[in-house]
Amino acid sequence: MENLNHIQDSLFEAQPSETLLHAQPYDISANGFYFRSLEEYEQKSKNHFNQYGDFVGEYEIQFIDGDDLDCDLFKALSIHQGNLHHYFTACEDWDEDQKIKVIIAVGEAGYDFNPEKDDPDDFDIDLYELDTLRDLAEQFIDEGLFGEIPENIRFYLDYNAIARDLGMDYTEIRLNGANYIYRCA
Repeated sequence: MENLNHIQDSLFEAQPSETLLHAQPYDISANGFYFRSLEEYEQKSKNHFNQYGDFVGEYEIQFIDGDDLDCDLFKALSIHQGNLHHYFTACEDWDEDQKIKVIIAVGEAGYDFNPEKDDPDDFDIDLYELDTLRDLAEQFIDEGLFGEIPENIRFYLDYNAIARDLGMDYTEIRLNGANYIYRCA
């Protein structure tokens, strides 16, 4: 047992920046295994047998450790063994903005996403990295979204009321340690 704990501990220590997943068999007579890549999953799963010598073929895939953004992406894409390859492709090929768009569009707004034919950049999302809706109201005023407002009048504007109105169309979410305000078109 001590040897098994040492092996598991070394899995968590190795390459902390990479994602660590676990394949938990639905077969209660089999132990699960940890993996960090699709290749490692495929290698371990094709030679996985339960305590009676029967092949184990169905798993629940669990996110164990890794980047917060990749964890949120894992949840948004509802990863299972049938779409696991899409997850690893997304983690390797997509930039942070693409991951955030998919997390918001699919995980929060309920849009459909097929990684085989859809592109994360196809989602029409207005996205702002700001702390509050009031900050968004101030930005919109500064950018002239509500028309030209003289500087001496800006002191009399009710930014909180504007922020409440913006809250009808915009939503806040915290991802990867940053606050985002978004609207899906």
